[in-house]
Amino acid sequence: MGLFGNFDENVKLIESKYGVNVVMRGGEIKITGEPEGIGPAVTAIEGLLLLINRGEALNDQNVRYVMGLVNEGQPERISELADNDTICITARGRPVKPKTLGQKQYVSAIKSKTITFGVGPAGTGKTYLAVAMAVAAFRMHTVNRIILTRPAVEAGEKLGFLPGDLQNKVDPYLRPLYDALLEMLGAENFQRYQERGNIEVAPLAYMRGRTLDDSFIILDEAQNTTREQMKMFLTRLGFNSKVVVTGDVTQIDLPEGRSSGLLHVVKLLNKIDDISIINFTHSDVMRHRLVQEIVKAYEKAEQKIERRGI
Repeated sequence: MGLFGNFDENVKLIESKYGVNVVMRGGEIKITGEPEGIGPAVTAIEGLLLLINRGEALNDQNVRYVMGLVNEGQPERISELADNDTICITARGRPVKPKTLGQKQYVSAIKSKTITFGVGPAGTGKTYLAVAMAVAAFRMHTVNRIILTRPAVEAGEKLGFLPGDLQNKVDPYLRPLYDALLEMLGAENFQRYQERGNIEVAPLAYMRGRTLDDSFIILDEAQNTTREQMKMFLTRLGFNSKVVVTGDVTQIDLPEGRSSGLLHVVKLLNKIDDISIINFTHSDVMRHRLVQEIVKAYEKAEQKIERRGI
């Protein structure tokens, strides 16, 4: 049964969390334990069954996420996760869809706004979902081009030691964007669209002086832009285009003394219509559970520093 998972791993998570025992007999699920644990366990299992009935495959990530919603007193929101909101299908036939409420809000913002900022820790799907939305828009002929860009913050120091021409030197910085596109489109389609000019993956410096019409434009790792670079990028926006800017303000690699363009712009533009700013948290992390715990630990440490005024 999908609820129990391989080697009953899903149910073991619930049993460990709530101090209960879960067994299936004659097609019925029986839960025993202390009263304060049984209630939340029942609610979590009902939520997981709802996901299963709507075609979701359970894994460690979504089981923990559902339990988190139960613990936060928001079990009614589990049904929102079960909506059939597939963004696109990958080259291998796998549906791409938001996995958390934060991700759903992000995807909704990208659909409805011209410019969306996705700000949050690693593993929250900021870049991956943005690329999926770009591919969906391209397949529907809503846009004619997909443009993905990143700042290469080490330019001038480390790039010179890499072999090859300029494109070879910057490719390592753009690799995560290539990987996402290859997964969505497949190598053959990706190469064909790139040769036709429908897909462009380039460092941020290549955007200067251009006007980008009929395009879906993604700026990744935006925490490593300067204020001037961010202004330059945002003013490239042309007609019938959409922009998504992603970044993690806890991982700024700019030289000392240079302020992040992402930190500046989210404060500057947060009240402008048709611009949305989505802030992800550790609960939106969809990687190994330890990544979520690491992010949570850093968030707590930073909160302590802020309270002390250090």
